[in-house]
Amino acid sequence: MNVELTRFRVNEGKSEIVDEWLKFLNDNMKDVLITLEGERMYVETIFREKLDGNEYLYWYSVQGKGGQNVEESKHWIDKKHLEYWEECIDSSFRPVDLNTEVVMIPEKVREIMKP
Repeated sequence: MNVELTRFRVNEGKSEIVDEWLKFLNDNMKDVLITLEGERMYVETIFREKLDGNEYLYWYSVQGKGGQNVEESKHWIDKKHLEYWEECIDSSFRPVDLNTEVVMIPEKVREIMKP
């Protein structure tokens, strides 16, 4: 199981497109959840922050081993998600992976996450 939290910087001037992106994901949650199955993604959460004049998106995820990469997906929701990603995420900014120090998942939940 992989637990991670990663920070990505949003391209300048793309806040309104990020609004649209996050609304798109929320409005199409039924299809979003279907795609998570193939990725073996148990939890995926997006956080948003404005700090020192920059905007950041943080991805928190709990993922099982052996899942499909989103880039490999043929599902329309993933294709649209990646279009937003390309437009909004600053590729010149090196993503920051925060250190995982403690993972607190009850054993009965861990059992459900096993392949």
